[in-house]
Amino acid sequence: MVKRSLKASFPGIQQAKRAFACKGWTQENLAGEVGLKTRQSVWRFFTGQPVERQVFQELCLILDLDWREIAIDPPAEFPEPGEVAIDPVTDIDTLVQQVRVQRQHKVQAQCGTLQLLNISRPVKIDDLYINVNILEEIPSQQWLELADLQRFTPQACDRSSLEAVSQTQMAGVKAVEIYSKLRVLGKPGTGKTTFLQHLAVRCNQGSFAANRVPIFVSLRDFADEFRAAGEVSLLSYIFDDFHTSGISNLSMLETLLQEGRVLLLLDGLDEVLAQDCKAVINEIRRLSEKYEKNLFVVTCRTAAKALNLRRFTDVEMAPFGQDQIVEFAQKWFTVLKKTTFQAGQEQAVQFVQQLGLSENIPFRRLAVTPLFLHLICWIFHHQGKFPSKRAEFYKQCLELLLSKWDETKGIERDEMYHGFLLPQKLKLLSQVATVTFEQGNYFFERQAIEQHIGDYIRSLPNAAIEPEELQLDSEEILKAIELQHGLLAERVQGIFSFGDQIFQEYFTARKIVANYNLHASDRALEQLVSHVTEPRWREIFLLTVAMLRSADSLVQMMKQEIDAIVAQDPYLQKFLTWAAPQSRAESPYLTATQHHSTQSDWDFSPEQQEILQRYYDANQLLLDCLNSNSEVTAAVRQEIEAALLLSQKELEEREWGGETRNDRTGSVN
Repeated sequence: MVKRSLKASFPGIQQAKRAFACKGWTQENLAGEVGLKTRQSVWRFFTGQPVERQVFQELCLILDLDWREIAIDPPAEFPEPGEVAIDPVTDIDTLVQQVRVQRQHKVQAQCGTLQLLNISRPVKIDDLYINVNILEEIPSQQWLELADLQRFTPQACDRSSLEAVSQTQMAGVKAVEIYSKLRVLGKPGTGKTTFLQHLAVRCNQGSFAANRVPIFVSLRDFADEFRAAGEVSLLSYIFDDFHTSGISNLSMLETLLQEGRVLLLLDGLDEVLAQDCKAVINEIRRLSEKYEKNLFVVTCRTAAKALNLRRFTDVEMAPFGQDQIVEFAQKWFTVLKKTTFQAGQEQAVQFVQQLGLSENIPFRRLAVTPLFLHLICWIFHHQGKFPSKRAEFYKQCLELLLSKWDETKGIERDEMYHGFLLPQKLKLLSQVATVTFEQGNYFFERQAIEQHIGDYIRSLPNAAIEPEELQLDSEEILKAIELQHGLLAERVQGIFSFGDQIFQEYFTARKIVANYNLHASDRALEQLVSHVTEPRWREIFLLTVAMLRSADSLVQMMKQEIDAIVAQDPYLQKFLTWAAPQSRAESPYLTATQHHSTQSDWDFSPEQQEILQRYYDANQLLLDCLNSNSEVTAAVRQEIEAALLLSQKELEEREWGGETRNDRTGSVN
């Protein structure tokens, strides 16, 4: 049985002290090189007391000593029962193959499956993985002025817009081949961990980096381990992992590292608690510089890019393109649909076709993120269609990002924002979204967003009132929001936006509904209705009408505001009177389009054409609100449809005829 601890002999101690003196270090320096938090083990080493075997061997390695010459009665190099016997001086290619065979089952068990949200069983990674691309230029590190971003239309302000500007993409696997030290950044849910697992499995199978041994390390697990043990050593942690595969000879790992035959995959730097970050980064730096011939890949959320890794090249995960979305859907429905292969393929075709429809643009924009794409596929699989109430789907996405995603992965975060309850996070983001959207701002400078956060903090009980403290809290919360879920993200240096405009719109609608419910007043809805002719408010109306417990008041206000658009123009009133018989003969859902085609028979001025266009668009919006899954009573729906596109005279006649709306509850006299 191999000893668990070793002691230095008297001659060995003298030899070690001479080597130590040549280094010119203190015992604290030596402890740091080995990854120890204290110098206790170093002191025990130099005084001939028992030292944990791996630490003893690492101390000798750092001092360029043969540990067998230093130790008292060094153990014979025989494996323990069940362990693999590998000759340390064997041919390096043979050694690589032997170690890969010995660790093959462990790597496959560690990286070969995915645990998907809402799916009760593990899924083989090879059955679902889609080759990913990376961006060599990090968008958030570009320098642009706020004015430069104003050229983006609201429709272009989605997650992928800036990433696609002047950006060339590279296959993720190609980047690992080019850069020996690579840090892969990405927003939550973009597939960083899955990418590392894929690399490990392919290397394990010999189809990628076939001359290397894959090692996958969760940095969060490593930090938890050294915190409990009190000593920091990534090399020891990896060796313990080897030991569980039946490889107990440390020199095997050292040989592989020295010969550059390791693919070291380090996952989740952002998941390490702040108190442990420095130690973890130092260990990565120490190992990557000492054994620089190996391949190192580290993943980290984009917001944590300030956690510098010296001599590493930063790249960022690219959003999914159309081809990747299609391939993902084909695999998803084939693998996870518990029917035939053909049935899965047929549903995948239906999914892609419906995703391409204009009314499903919001889902298509979210589908560029693998996490959301999986969620969309899951809902489509169960319902056979996309959610009719988009607001409810967005709510699920937000709850996933704000709390469930970290909880699912067992991640703890130690920033003050983590102490906010979910309702507080929603209120904060709703306030920021409403202020910026009302101002017409889709991009905003860091100082402005911190001011909005500060305004919210100031409204909380026992809030910090000192300006400096408030500023620091605002800065920390902004960093935490970006790191935890990316709902606010730095698009270029110092300029932020919501991760997707969809969420800015959702939070704005949520704020309107919350104010309406809180104050039991129509003021919030009146302010919304004042924007009925503005195209950029269209989605706010559709979301608000879907989120209200009763939408009667809102649609009635919209109808009154729309009628007022043309009320003051006699010529337009005459046109509506002329067109009324045709509108009554057709379904109200076909009137606006037909009326538009009759304009050529009338001599409208440019101003009247513009007014009429706004009037038609607003009526179409009203119809879309009525046609959505909104809580509108049948009486109010019938009332509005019957009065659609009528002139003021006809509306007044309807009122005098006993059809006056006596309140906003939907009842009709």
